[in-house]
Amino acid sequence: MNQFISSIDFKKAYNSVRREVLYKILIEFGIPRKLVRLIKMSLTETYSRVRVGENVSDRFPIRNGLKQGDDLSPLLFNFALEYEIRRVQVNQDGLKPNGTHQLLAYANDVKLGGSIHTPKENAEALVAGIWEIGLQIRADKRKYMVTSRGQNAERNHSVRIDNSTFERVEDFKYLGTTITHQNSIPEEIESRLSLENACYHSVQNLLSSRLLSKNIKIKIYRTIILPVVLYGCET
Repeated sequence: MNQFISSIDFKKAYNSVRREVLYKILIEFGIPRKLVRLIKMSLTETYSRVRVGENVSDRFPIRNGLKQGDDLSPLLFNFALEYEIRRVQVNQDGLKPNGTHQLLAYANDVKLGGSIHTPKENAEALVAGIWEIGLQIRADKRKYMVTSRGQNAERNHSVRIDNSTFERVEDFKYLGTTITHQNSIPEEIESRLSLENACYHSVQNLLSSRLLSKNIKIKIYRTIILPVVLYGCET
């Protein structure tokens, strides 16, 4: 049975969050109103300037979005996206990796899986929800893939969501891992070996140096090279 995975990435995610909607979401999650007021105070009356060379513009107000580089911003964005994800009515007939999930989200990268109708319906519901909090989908990141263990994956499906066509691809990366339409791993192994070779050559001078002891070289290998090869293996 063929399964479909659609990929959604948000455009300027941090800059687009509607603050008034965010405050309501925090309250619905049970965040104490005192903390919500403090968060609102930190985001209220924020201003920016644009500098071009030695010229600096007048300041202008920032009414939406989260502060770039602020430790609190990732958490606030996660609250907003988590709220919309929970509102998506997940079809129980859809794909469930590890028997539990069919909607995966990390930061602003979202994957929806299932039959041809399941990810489409879930994506439509998610797109409608994210519009409420101010997010938009990047046009160049609207993709979907048909996964099959055989060679007979159907190729005649076109997916349109929110009047936009999702591009059919044979593979894409998710959290640094290559996912292929046949659920095969040779491509990922080849990619990891290429990254490992590049990493090795970047520290080759250290590994061949006579000034460093064998133990230090082993530590360099374990802390710099090995994690590149084994990234994500435990998951």
